[in-house]
Amino acid sequence: MEASPLDRVWSRSRTSLRARIDRVRSKSFAIGQCAVAAGVAWLIAHDLMGHETPFFAPIAAVVSLGTSYGQRLRRVAEVTVGVALGVLLGDLLVIWLGSGWWQIAIVVALAMSLAFLLDGGQLIVMQAAVQSIVVTTLIVSPGGALVRWADALIGGAVALVAATAVPAAALRRPREQAARVLRKEAEMLRAAADVMDDGELDRALDLLADARDTDDLIHELRSAADEGLAVVASSPFRVRHRNGLRRMSDLVEPLDRSLRSTRVLVRYVAMAAYRRRTVPVGYPLVARELAAAVDLVADELQADRLAEAARPALIAVGLATSELPREDALSVEVVLAQLRAVVTDLLMLTGMGQLESTDAIPPPRA
Repeated sequence: MEASPLDRVWSRSRTSLRARIDRVRSKSFAIGQCAVAAGVAWLIAHDLMGHETPFFAPIAAVVSLGTSYGQRLRRVAEVTVGVALGVLLGDLLVIWLGSGWWQIAIVVALAMSLAFLLDGGQLIVMQAAVQSIVVTTLIVSPGGALVRWADALIGGAVALVAATAVPAAALRRPREQAARVLRKEAEMLRAAADVMDDGELDRALDLLADARDTDDLIHELRSAADEGLAVVASSPFRVRHRNGLRRMSDLVEPLDRSLRSTRVLVRYVAMAAYRRRTVPVGYPLVARELAAAVDLVADELQADRLAEAARPALIAVGLATSELPREDALSVEVVLAQLRAVVTDLLMLTGMGQLESTDAIPPPRA
């Protein structure tokens, strides 16, 4: 029974909600880390140091850590300097000039100018401006500059300690996301084979719409690979994982190309269904064999292994593509070319180089 447009919209909205929930789950450690750091910074400044309202301690801790692991140590230093500079200038100008709209304009200009003179990065400049505004407007009582400056240092120190604690999940996520990309690719290949068999246009259009929504998978894979490298750069306890993560990062490009080739294949399969062109009988079979080989590659990456075990299956599919019948129809020729391109790109995930993977399968028959 054909799905109604409302059913399709509902299905896609559930997929989108699932993706958002997965994104929150992937950031759960960073969120919890920021929350704990904020609480610890307040505890130290308020209960141990005796500061009455250590407003800037949790701010410095949270802004320094953020939810990204990239350049955390540098961010801690920049935020600490920026917050301390803004607080000091804000308090001094409140003492000298009072509080008002023109005082805010002066203190922001001075804080940003001084931050630039110190050759600060964008984060130092913005934090200096923001914190000077906060002090000038919300904290109008003078005389607390050194206390607030100390609060900023406390927050930065807590963030520095917290930055060295990173989750193992961030190191697993690149290979898990790579396996997710491959399983989606295998799913699309099987669906394309079904369309080649029956030529059903509605199914082809649904598959085409699904294929167009796969860009986010590669984007998340790149983000996961970058985050994993940032983790080992910011934590001395994870350095031993650096080589494996770099290898995983090198696989992003061939994975991206193979997914793009699969999308092109889907587009031309849909075009063949739209024009009611018959796809030769061997093509669906090879597409399903390729999907099975893609699943093998996904299993290997999921297990944190280079996918050498999947190489024979991929080469067998490549050999099968060289025996497929040729046709004058452009859609069929493009499908053949994309099947071969997917094989070539995935062979690079087994440890083969670009030229080696290209030479591993013979040319298609004339």
